[in-house]
Amino acid sequence: MIRFLTAGESHGPGLVTIVEGLPKGLTVGVDDFATELARRRGGYGRGKRMAIESDELEILGGVRHGATLGSPVAVVIRNTEWPKWSAIMSPEPGEAGKEVTRPRPGHADLAGMIKYDTDDARDILERASARETAARTIAGVLAKRLLEEVGVQIVSHVVSIGDVESQGPPPQPGQAVVVDQSEVRCFDPRAAERMIDAIDRARDDRDTLGGVFEVLAYDIPIGIGSHVQYDRRLDALLAAAMMSIPAIKGVEIGDGFAVAGLPGTKSHDEIVRIGGSLDRETNRAGGTEGGMTNGKPVRVRAAMKPISTLMQPLRTVDMETGEPAQAVRERSDVCAVPAAAVVGEQMMAVTIAAEIQRKFGGDTMSELVESVDRYRERVARRITR
Repeated sequence: MIRFLTAGESHGPGLVTIVEGLPKGLTVGVDDFATELARRRGGYGRGKRMAIESDELEILGGVRHGATLGSPVAVVIRNTEWPKWSAIMSPEPGEAGKEVTRPRPGHADLAGMIKYDTDDARDILERASARETAARTIAGVLAKRLLEEVGVQIVSHVVSIGDVESQGPPPQPGQAVVVDQSEVRCFDPRAAERMIDAIDRARDDRDTLGGVFEVLAYDIPIGIGSHVQYDRRLDALLAAAMMSIPAIKGVEIGDGFAVAGLPGTKSHDEIVRIGGSLDRETNRAGGTEGGMTNGKPVRVRAAMKPISTLMQPLRTVDMETGEPAQAVRERSDVCAVPAAAVVGEQMMAVTIAAEIQRKFGGDTMSELVESVDRYRERVARRITR
């Protein structure tokens, strides 16, 4: 099954991603990675770094003539700013320079400094940075390509930024392009305009904004995941995947928190026949029941806190002197919810792809596709009899 590891620091020479467990014969190229990395860099409210990052990448292994070999895929994303940081971030012995001794509230700085017994938060913040999600995007591209081959599509959109919420139904697979055309990746154009205004106000106030994004998986077969062990439940795996994204503080599947305040008669999705097949008229459960997919779109929402690197720094303590201080300022965004939604796509894709491989196996893409097709045919016979 697909799994991945990343390595590298925010201002290091580059980020490395190693993805293993992919079947042989999955078509992919540098352009696929570049397109998705550009989506991650976008979004209204991003900082100046996004304008100068070009995500220069190279496939180092696992792909030959545009298709996976079945061996681990290795990709490096080089940091175009490395020359400016080569002395500060050098792996060679020497003086660090540009030390960060004032930990920022809301970051990994203080806990990491105490855990690793250092007075320089740069040892922590370079790896804790959301820049690491660029490396995750490599794995996400491969997972999304695998899912496309078996008929599953992943779509994300921004539900809210600050106190501005979108209205109306979520985008369908064919409408993903419309979402990407929005500067804030919001499917509701009126809400999108108000979100941009909110970001502008926050920028003027030298503040930051968080929000909520939603990720949906369409046409996923029934029965992906399992009810038999806690660590096999798909909804649990998806929650963990979303919570692993920097700055995510809450996750819900389907109507999650809303149904907690409703009676049972208004909380569940009744099983009915529509057009001769078993179906549901609602999707309050978000496409999962008992840790398994139930045939409806899988729907996950994640809440992102406001970015904690601020232009008006919060109070902290200088770990070198022990004296009260203001937190250090690093280059930052005003709002990164649209970009986080793209990362959410990647994490959902990797999670679902792994569980599809767990169920259907296959050393080659043709084996996997044939197995999924046979299962879909069996399910179709079962729900229409």
